[in-house]
Amino acid sequence: MARHQRILYSLIMENKKRKGKDDGVLEEEEEEMMNKFYTLLRRFRDARDGRRKELEELQKSERKKKRSKVGTEQHHVWVPSFELEDFINEAEFRGQQPLRFPTSSASPSPRGGGTDKQRKNDDQHSHSLDLNLSL
Repeated sequence: MARHQRILYSLIMENKKRKGKDDGVLEEEEEEMMNKFYTLLRRFRDARDGRRKELEELQKSERKKKRSKVGTEQHHVWVPSFELEDFINEAEFRGQQPLRFPTSSASPSPRGGGTDKQRKNDDQHSHSLDLNLSL
């Protein structure tokens, strides 16, 4: 805005210097100077508006890039899930016996005494993973 004020001030000063000239010539020169001034203002506005539009388009394109980037990242998200078979195969690979989990129908029995069926169950329990949490 200060630039516009300086231009107006310079126009006024030039007009004071020309007071000695004819009024008709002076009016034409004033009109010409005003036209130049308004042309200059129009160019500044056009440049400002053009730059503003460029910046808005740049921001829109950046937003689109971010949206597309976020959209592709959502497709690449992997949620791990583990199955019992995953761990059994690894135990076999290491040369250990596969994990055997007792069924709910099998009841624990004391070691030593009992039938052949109970001894088989005891053998299975000795090779299975102990899931009891005790101190």
